[in-house]
Amino acid sequence: MNRTLYFGEGLFETIRWKGENRKLLLHYRRLSSSAEFFGIPCPSYEEFINSLKTAVGGKKNIYVKFCLFYCGSSIFWEKPENYRIEVVVRDLPSPPKRVNLSFSPFKRHSSDPIPKHKTMNYLFNISVKREALKKGYYDAIILNEKEEITECSASNLILLIGDKLYTPSRESGLLRGTTLEAISNSSDIEEKRLRVEDLEKASAVFLVNSLIGVISVAEIEGSKKVEDREVLKHLRKALEKWEKPTSTDKQEL
Repeated sequence: MNRTLYFGEGLFETIRWKGENRKLLLHYRRLSSSAEFFGIPCPSYEEFINSLKTAVGGKKNIYVKFCLFYCGSSIFWEKPENYRIEVVVRDLPSPPKRVNLSFSPFKRHSSDPIPKHKTMNYLFNISVKREALKKGYYDAIILNEKEEITECSASNLILLIGDKLYTPSRESGLLRGTTLEAISNSSDIEEKRLRVEDLEKASAVFLVNSLIGVISVAEIEGSKKVEDREVLKHLRKALEKWEKPTSTDKQEL
């Protein structure tokens, strides 16, 4: 039976395809790490890359979603027997220049393991995004049970406080994105437990994910933020180093 359909047992990666590059290693590492955590099968890196190349058919700068569906027992606690790969390809939407954010009325719990993995259990994220859009915002910031900042529905946050960059701690209950991971490898970004008052202190706030890259936040529920173009340029350059097409060294795995 299709365990992804019935139980939400599945994994996925959303990718801005620019050809084979180092950032794909980060996507695969997260995918395989999550599969190991849940004790479920995972394809090899070669199978992952080849399925992407076959699906895109030579196109570049497009939206690609790598889906890992699981099949097996109809008993919910039993582990899946095998997997099926499906790759969705479509045009890449143009990212907004700046965005407005709200605070989500829905809370995360820091001890919940599910948000720390990119699973098919996505209804919470959908609810956060829909509620934000209904109120006229691009997205919403999710807080946990301790009133700590986590992330938005599908992106991580970077705050500029003084002359230092910060991002919410993964221990607060969030998914560490591959874009944030790539940028952090080339920039000095401190991972820290952050609260709403830290957002108020921040002169600039940035959203990051694989599809939008890095964009600037204009305001958070009426609180204006500056557009620090120098920092924005710095973060985008750090990301570009990982997105340049290259011949992937399998030994890096």
